[in-house]
Amino acid sequence: MFKNASYLSFYIFIISICSCSAPKESSLKVLQFNIWQEGTVVPGGFDAIIDEVIRTDADLIALSEVRNYNDNSLAERLVNALSEKGHTYYSQRSEDSGILSRYPILSQTVVFPLQNDQGSVTKAVIKVRNTEIAFYSAHLDYRHCSLYLPRGYHSSTWEKLDSIVTDSLTIATDNLASMRDEAISAFIADALNEKTLGRQVILGGDLNEPSFLDWTESTKDLSDHNGVVMPWHNTFQLDKAGFVDAYRKIYPNPVTHPGFTFPADTPLVPIEKLAWAPDADDRDRIDYIFYLPSDQLQLTEVKLIGPKGSIVRNQRELETSDDLIETPEGIWPTDHKNVLAIFKMRD
Repeated sequence: MFKNASYLSFYIFIISICSCSAPKESSLKVLQFNIWQEGTVVPGGFDAIIDEVIRTDADLIALSEVRNYNDNSLAERLVNALSEKGHTYYSQRSEDSGILSRYPILSQTVVFPLQNDQGSVTKAVIKVRNTEIAFYSAHLDYRHCSLYLPRGYHSSTWEKLDSIVTDSLTIATDNLASMRDEAISAFIADALNEKTLGRQVILGGDLNEPSFLDWTESTKDLSDHNGVVMPWHNTFQLDKAGFVDAYRKIYPNPVTHPGFTFPADTPLVPIEKLAWAPDADDRDRIDYIFYLPSDQLQLTEVKLIGPKGSIVRNQRELETSDDLIETPEGIWPTDHKNVLAIFKMRD
């Protein structure tokens, strides 16, 4: 028991100082969302994109396949549609890769500009409560998509080859003929600079390239890898630069948790629009969330969002892996599965 009021006041003062100085923790939801030509391929696709943003309650969303059809800003359309349903989001016009944020965007720049439809990287600096985040959205070159070579298909025309390609040097050479490595190099340089400025760094993207963590000895005879163990260039470079692959951080085993994001079975679309390699199992994980680890950012959960089914050898098949796949009700607007990462963030 306190002997007098002065001791009590002093005690309360000390407690208040400790409370104010303690870091506050909050949740941050990050969503990678390939919207398949702005939702135009799937009937009702645009409205389904809006519904999915609301349902996931995501804070930061990386968008792939922004087109601004008929010179109508997708950013403006998304913000207005969400506002009509009572949700405030922010977005600025971009090309190919876009960003949607629950928090105001302080600035937005193009890190790797779109040329000849060979991919892009867009960056927004966003202040989330008391923390500035450099948030990047990437949609990389879809040509020289070399994951098709071991499956017996051309990497740019998707015509069936006379034989499969299993030589890793040939695959690597074809892979580097894309513009993906230039885009990732530009991203890494920019992101490491943002780190020196004290900002948190997160990337969401459809990289159109598998992960070196997925094409391993343990998976060489699965999913038509046909014996290939492949050190895929761009995920390897990201790992080398210190970036963490959120999905593999939580689920390190590519056999039990392959995490396939493409091609996803979109029920309202004819299968011929979904099967790029009809005679092969071309399922792969090409959609990612990466981040630079820090004391302020702790990954707590990752999941896939989308249909349970994938396209395998021109057939619709349900996945049987241990992957956690959250299946929303209603229309699914894309041929990719989304990736949702949840972080605990300390201000």
